[in-house]
Amino acid sequence: MSWLEAVPTLDAELAQLIAHNYYGVRSHARLLPSERDQNFLLTTESGERFVLKIANGREQAVLLESQNQAMGHLAKRLSYCPQVVPTTSGEQITRIGTSPEDSHFVRLVTYLPGAPLGDLKEQSSELLCDIGEKLGRLDRELTTFDHAALHRDFHWDLVNGPCVVKNYGALIPDPSLRELVVNCAEEFEATLAPRSQKLRRSIIHGDPNDYNVIIGPDDSGLQRVLGLIDFGDMVYSYTIGDLAVAIAYAVLGKSDPIESASWIVTGYAQECPLNEAEIEALFVLVRMRLCMSVCLAAYQQQQLPDNAYLDISQQAIRGTLPALVEIDSREVTKAFRQACHCF
Repeated sequence: MSWLEAVPTLDAELAQLIAHNYYGVRSHARLLPSERDQNFLLTTESGERFVLKIANGREQAVLLESQNQAMGHLAKRLSYCPQVVPTTSGEQITRIGTSPEDSHFVRLVTYLPGAPLGDLKEQSSELLCDIGEKLGRLDRELTTFDHAALHRDFHWDLVNGPCVVKNYGALIPDPSLRELVVNCAEEFEATLAPRSQKLRRSIIHGDPNDYNVIIGPDDSGLQRVLGLIDFGDMVYSYTIGDLAVAIAYAVLGKSDPIESASWIVTGYAQECPLNEAEIEALFVLVRMRLCMSVCLAAYQQQQLPDNAYLDISQQAIRGTLPALVEIDSREVTKAFRQACHCF
């Protein structure tokens, strides 16, 4: 059974029943968009909110345990990451289902208020810098965390970019976009090969895309990052992978993508300074993430054509990726290098 075939299909009524039976939470449940799991927003009569997470049928308990431990590690150090809520019997993970073949692991996590970055049309330089700062602080704290389960072969890991293009690139229906993606993969391998030993590796969030970055106004009314959610893609990889992913989605549709990216780099470098090899590799990693998204979306949409979530960023990527390819990488590296010293 593939990952997409093992996506849970619970309804809101059953999610409410699980929340009550296992967590003592009486609530109204609303399904949230997701790639391979199910997430329900639970709202109690008093207005308290939680997220009930139903794991993919292929998910292993040890991987969920590693994510829980990471969130526990971060909860002691940061204020903008979700925390696991135990069941009434004290378990952080429980299992539902009538048989091993038809069962799913369940977790409950705290809800972080705000709106996804992707819903905000205009993003100020201050907000972009704050995104970088919050992400840099998270990555810095994760350098002191490790778990064997996160040293895994994962299809969204940037290290696997060329393999993803090789396996799924042929499924891209647009021939010009397909050629562009293949060329980006070749440049990725040529650029990363001489630098890979100098790129630091650590456990990273793995997917700080514009719908996993939660924003809202601070006390002065300025938009700031209030949360980083969804730790399901955590992996041991390039430390700057998180920065590359955040930039890849933040620049979609931007008239000056390098300026926007540079603000994020400035904030990140304040908390987690980059070395020269990372600065030189960053833009190639940004483009590779978008290429991987195009390839995996082409594959997933064949499997689940009715899942709108799988196409959530594709139109913006198809419009932005060709423009990014036209930009001279040397000029971008120069801009990123300067951004790292703007504080």
